[in-house]
Amino acid sequence: MSRSDVPASGPRHVPSIELPDAALDYSADWLDSDTADAWLQELILATPWTQPEIRLYGRQVAVPRLVAWYGDSQAAYRYSGLQHEPLAWTPLLQGVRQRLERETGHRFNGVLLNLYRDGGDAMGWHSDDEVELGRNPVVASLSLGAERRFDLRRKGSGRIQHSLLLGHGSLLVMSGATQHHWQHQIARTSKVSQPRLNLTFRLIHRDQPHEQ
Repeated sequence: MSRSDVPASGPRHVPSIELPDAALDYSADWLDSDTADAWLQELILATPWTQPEIRLYGRQVAVPRLVAWYGDSQAAYRYSGLQHEPLAWTPLLQGVRQRLERETGHRFNGVLLNLYRDGGDAMGWHSDDEVELGRNPVVASLSLGAERRFDLRRKGSGRIQHSLLLGHGSLLVMSGATQHHWQHQIARTSKVSQPRLNLTFRLIHRDQPHEQ
């Protein structure tokens, strides 16, 4: 198998995570370890990573991770006040998209890559609820590399209500009303020294107006 080959299928049964007002399906071994290793190496080396700056509490700060946005030519994506124009699909990412669409029954036209270089890189509390993702967005999240803890909390709550360890080659699919009622984060940790790569596939609705 070459590094860019995409296995035809993975585990068919994806167990559900029971949370109120949420639809979360998790597969710990969506990819075999050899394929996950190859994809991690290829994507880290081949991706033109950037580290955007966002405005936070009145000052410009760099996001604590590296990012890249790939997608169909018109699938621009705006989040955190930044407009991201899509890079063209690579053969590997196109193959992953096609397998996800076949296995989940959902369509995707973009993928956000986040590279957490070590435990010092993180993602703060947020929901994937940008207007161009539609009312009940489906987000398919593939994890490669170091295992990191994925926390969930109810909107309006300051307490972590569920945590899940996202391992190498795992897939988490969030759908339904999840983004209306829940926020998630990847917190900093001193226990992780290796990189983690996260690919979140989404569907951008081009007819949705951007919020100003």
